[in-house]
Amino acid sequence: MLQYIVKRILMMIPTLLMVSVIVFTIIQLPPGNYLESYIAELEAQGESVDRQKVEFLREYYGLDQPLPKQYLRWVGGMLRGDFGYSFEFNMPVTKVVGDRMLLTVIVSFATILFTWAIAFPIGIYSATHQYSWGDYGLSFLGFLGIAIPNFMLALVMMYVANVVFGTTIGGLMDPEYIGKPWTWDKVKSVLEHSWIPVVVIGTSGTAGMIRRLRANLLDELSKQYVVTARAKGLPPRKVLRKYPLRMALNFFISDIGSLLPHIISGAEITAVVLSLPTTGPMLLNALKSQDMYLAGSFLMFLAFLIVVGVLISDLALVALDPRIRLSGGVAR
Repeated sequence: MLQYIVKRILMMIPTLLMVSVIVFTIIQLPPGNYLESYIAELEAQGESVDRQKVEFLREYYGLDQPLPKQYLRWVGGMLRGDFGYSFEFNMPVTKVVGDRMLLTVIVSFATILFTWAIAFPIGIYSATHQYSWGDYGLSFLGFLGIAIPNFMLALVMMYVANVVFGTTIGGLMDPEYIGKPWTWDKVKSVLEHSWIPVVVIGTSGTAGMIRRLRANLLDELSKQYVVTARAKGLPPRKVLRKYPLRMALNFFISDIGSLLPHIISGAEITAVVLSLPTTGPMLLNALKSQDMYLAGSFLMFLAFLIVVGVLISDLALVALDPRIRLSGGVAR
């Protein structure tokens, strides 16, 4: 086990290096940089531009250097814990991301708990009561959840929250708590505002997870070992819990690789519609404005979470399913 973990960690190094090259290349593909875009915007508005200051900033941030040197400077800074400076926000990248990270984690974790709390019992019920009226009804609701776009549901929920509950969704807290220290009143304000994005983001994920759990569990329940266990007179709940349910949960565990970056990035479109101060809209704005240090560093952080999540999911799958082995070959 230890040898496998060390081998996987060593494989992460070239993987992340390859990702860093791809990320840097994609960010540099559009012509120009942030300073040139900013100058063009000022000139379009009829404002004057201090050319000496622009040249100083270009030299200070290394934008006048060849791309290979810019890449090495960026990667070297990340290895030292320096993720660069955000041009758009005029502050270090760590401070820009850190201000939004906590709210993003709160919404995303609440969405995951909401999704699992609804998907697990409904998926198990639909699989164990196949073709019943309950199965048909829950399947119909699941198809609706998959079909309705998140942005449309977000608009409907904004209206319902404002008219029925008197809650204005334009962020994750009331304006008077923005930038203030955390107090119990601020926590209550976040809880009051966060249930809308949790329901909106979690609806499609819940519906899809129900369908997958139902299909996987039905496949396991039809296998010979389940038929044998039932023939021996084992209680139905024990038969379900002992092996079929564990095997059907494999895809939950394998999704950890994408779950960790999803917690941080959040649902971008929903966040834009609801004006949520999370990291998703921040990343979109950074890419549009060519804020290379902010966009590149955040994308590298997501890539790091993916490779770590894949390692965690592989180890968890071995613990959950005895048929899976860390090395190749037939298990005896």
